[in-house]
Amino acid sequence: MPVPDLDDDDRRRALDKAAAARRARAELKADLRTGKVTLAEVLARADHDDVVGRTKVAALLEALPNVGKVRAQRLMERLEISPTRRLRGLGANQRQRLLQTLADDRAG
Repeated sequence: MPVPDLDDDDRRRALDKAAAARRARAELKADLRTGKVTLAEVLARADHDDVVGRTKVAALLEALPNVGKVRAQRLMERLEISPTRRLRGLGANQRQRLLQTLADDRAG
């Protein structure tokens, strides 16, 4: 898909929109890291919030306390979630298994 030709105003609006999305994703991950929101709440927002829905699952998992790149990758492999999957692309069963697995890991 070729990049559209944009005039200066359109380019500026697109850059501002992209920057706002990056800030919102960073805030979401910080809130998840500090416990202001739960993973279940984030997953519920993914269906109606474009910024949340377009967030990659791996990035969100890495924002969880005590979950780094390696643990997030292993968790996604175990649950058969593609490394490029975004939150909106998760099915109901994948969401449920993800929440259950993380709850089990925290409990024991």
